[in-house]
Amino acid sequence: MYKSRKRLLILDADGTTIDAFSAIEAAFSRHGLDIGDEARFQKRHNLFKYLGGLKEFPSIIKKNLRKNSRARLVDSLTEVYRQEAAMYDGIPDLVRELIAAPDVVVGMVTRNITNEPLETLRQLFQRHDIDINALDFLVHIPLSEKKTSQFRAIREQFGINPARAYVCGDEHKDFVAASSTGMHPFMVSYGFEDYDRLTEKFEIPHELIARTSGELCQRVRHALDLGGRRAGALSTRTRTAAR
Repeated sequence: MYKSRKRLLILDADGTTIDAFSAIEAAFSRHGLDIGDEARFQKRHNLFKYLGGLKEFPSIIKKNLRKNSRARLVDSLTEVYRQEAAMYDGIPDLVRELIAAPDVVVGMVTRNITNEPLETLRQLFQRHDIDINALDFLVHIPLSEKKTSQFRAIREQFGINPARAYVCGDEHKDFVAASSTGMHPFMVSYGFEDYDRLTEKFEIPHELIARTSGELCQRVRHALDLGGRRAGALSTRTRTAAR
């Protein structure tokens, strides 16, 4: 039925692997703008989509955005991502481990809104000692496009059983897209949507949500049995010694 027995993991960029809030905050600060604290940031629906609409912003920020122009903001955001933005704690090691795993297909689907986003991500990952070309796929989609079709296309491209496919994301739309294509969602609540919004407004099971990047790494490693062979070998040696 499926041509591959490998597992598939689709990563999200902003808010899941990359600390997007700090990057956006730094870019806005260059223009004298304050987006507020992270807790309030997470509660503003689609705040990151400020290029497409400003209704979620306080009026003073709307006014200043018009003065500074959105293009200049994107230029600043691009510079911050390429030169300063960081991946969340533990994520770089996890990505390198996933790339090295012979039975895992891993890549990224992103809506990153910087200039030339794939080049932006290449530079950011390079600063974390990750060769983005080592990923099995890297797909950028526009803000208006749902991830569902891309998730399905990637899974079918590699011929992977949906029961062996996983998606990491920080927004309820990631959960919907994963579920709609038969894949297991790894959700996080430290990105663009907080724990209360994910569980109460969108009724996402709390068992699927990691509150920290460290917890996400643990969940992924356990589910994909990363390092499992080494642990199994150690267990065997221990049992043999006991005899």
